[in-house]
Amino acid sequence: MPPKRIKQYEGRYALVDGIPYQMPVSARNSPAIMAGFTCDWEKANALLPGNEIHAMKLPNGRAALLITVIDYVDTSIGKYIEYSIAIGCTKGPKPAPRILNSMMLKKYGTGQYILDLPVSSEVSVKGGKGIWGMPKHLANLDFKISEKTVSSQYEKDGQFVFRIEIERPKSPSIRLKVGATNYCRFRNMLMASYIYFDTKAGVNLFGKAKADLYVGDHPNVSFLRDIDINPDPFFTVFMPKTLGILDDHFESWFMTYDEPPKEMPEGLESIIELGLSEDWLPDPSITDYEKYKIK
Repeated sequence: MPPKRIKQYEGRYALVDGIPYQMPVSARNSPAIMAGFTCDWEKANALLPGNEIHAMKLPNGRAALLITVIDYVDTSIGKYIEYSIAIGCTKGPKPAPRILNSMMLKKYGTGQYILDLPVSSEVSVKGGKGIWGMPKHLANLDFKISEKTVSSQYEKDGQFVFRIEIERPKSPSIRLKVGATNYCRFRNMLMASYIYFDTKAGVNLFGKAKADLYVGDHPNVSFLRDIDINPDPFFTVFMPKTLGILDDHFESWFMTYDEPPKEMPEGLESIIELGLSEDWLPDPSITDYEKYKIK
């Protein structure tokens, strides 16, 4: 459940970095999909920077590649799509024990580390990155719902990047009221933000979960082809009308390394010139993506 303090300022207004928000920072009636795929733990863990976070170990000893796409249709900053590609993770001095990491979420700081987070509007980049440290950037995105499937495609600079297509669960009959922790790196700090969902969802698990995953050659994602992704998801979720609240409270810590860092990752220079445009780039148009299918 969202913290009580969020209810205390419901209906008030905020202005941060020139971006107007009606509190709480939320989205309504927004369809979303999620899917989880197992992958090699050692290879997934190697993708996470610093010493503070570690790939979460599933009961079978593998890691989790988590895909979440939300079509935000009603927010304070207009409509936009958000496309999260992440690794399930824990926070602490060493990897958390398997099974316990999914039962004792607070103790082990269980969440997801976002590797890539394209969005479809400039104002979403400005707010998400400048305030919460999320690795947002503009890209060509879509979100398509049909009778049998839900899909979303991601292109950038005229190049195919990523596509997820799930078999649509039969009925959104399961009530989900959950919170999640998102970890990101910005200004070479580990940033943690918190989001809360209240929705009805259709959920398929293990053998009933069906999805196709396509990973292109773009440098934003090409490394994912080397982490031994199982093409059969262990869960898929479709949420037709999600209510989501993004907590204005966030945390950050210096990231540490075994050797002195040799270069500075993305920082404030990447958002200082951004404006408040809600315009989208053109929809994805590339159709020859079958060669990128994970098999």
